[in-house]
Amino acid sequence: MTPQTDLPVSLPDTEAPVRMWLPEAEADAAALKQLRTIASLPWVHGVRVMPDVHLGIGATVGSVIAMRGAVSPAAVGVDIGCGVAALRTDLVEADLEDLGTLRSAIEAVVPVGFHEHPQPLSPATLAGLGARGDLDRFWEGFEALPEEVQQREAKARRQLGTMGGGNHFAELCVDSRDGRVWITLHSGSRNIGKEIADVHIHRAKGLEHNADIVDRDLAVFLADSPGMEAYVRDVHWAQEYAARSREVMVGLLRQQIARHWGSRGRQVTFDMPINCHHNYLSIEQIDGEDMVITRKGAISTRDSDLALIPGSMGVGSYIVRGLANPDSFYSAAHGAGRTMSRNAARKTFTVKDLQKQTRGVESRKDKGVLDEAPGAYKDLHAVMRYQSDLVEPVAHLQTVLCVKG
Repeated sequence: MTPQTDLPVSLPDTEAPVRMWLPEAEADAAALKQLRTIASLPWVHGVRVMPDVHLGIGATVGSVIAMRGAVSPAAVGVDIGCGVAALRTDLVEADLEDLGTLRSAIEAVVPVGFHEHPQPLSPATLAGLGARGDLDRFWEGFEALPEEVQQREAKARRQLGTMGGGNHFAELCVDSRDGRVWITLHSGSRNIGKEIADVHIHRAKGLEHNADIVDRDLAVFLADSPGMEAYVRDVHWAQEYAARSREVMVGLLRQQIARHWGSRGRQVTFDMPINCHHNYLSIEQIDGEDMVITRKGAISTRDSDLALIPGSMGVGSYIVRGLANPDSFYSAAHGAGRTMSRNAARKTFTVKDLQKQTRGVESRKDKGVLDEAPGAYKDLHAVMRYQSDLVEPVAHLQTVLCVKG
């Protein structure tokens, strides 16, 4: 993979510095305008822009924002804790067979779209799937969430361990180097995360200090205020919910894979677990100061841990190791990034286009997922070239099975 040597570039005419791991000419004009608006907020120390950047609500997807004494809920987004998980198996490409049956088995146990488990999964079931314990302590935290979401606890319990829709997926992929088979997963905090975000965004918009900002969607809570304390607490709860949910689904995938090959006399083992957020906030030291860092469509590289950067439906993913580059606020891209809206994709592509673009992948190929056609996304390999100083590729994974809502 040829590295890109002339990045990052500084976006001109911004109040706070904006550094981009993408040539300015390749960024959408609306996204650039939005980045300049973000940089105009008086609390912003700096903005870092990932190569998968595209327009979002309030804050741009693919942006990392460092703020002093404030936080904007829109800079995290409404799918709080959205992220990815991965797990390597000891299967190799030659072991793959009857993937249609396996996809049906996965779809039978992992609810997708608006579906949920009929009943919350029991603690014993969750433990058997390898999910973390201390569940009682976790659910006790629900009582501290906003009053507006208290009636949603039963639904949130049923949605723990469910995928949702949109660009979320579960896949089997093959490592292009050694043929090893990986499980990959993309999911978030479901309805409860969105409702928590909506409550806090609405509250922030009503605060007097936000009356004159250019885009009210970027309304902030100020440090040491009850609003900010409540938002940070609730975001941390939703982030944990999303991470736990991925653990449950990875366990369900492991279970179905073990059964699929166990019926053929093959025991499967698993290693190299990955589970990381790419829509979240944390308090980190930037340029010698503690600041609120929001990553909306970006992963952390600070600890040089392994992470997953997925592409579009059926295109595959990269396993990467972070390079902890301080210039990017210790961040990297979270995926391929869209080049067109969902409505535009539905109008542009046909089912035949989808079938062609996902040839060789066991997946849905119907009009219900046209908005997720690979042609609606950027080239993942180009995204990786642009951030060669942010992450080191460990493995390139090619999708062979994809489950989507």
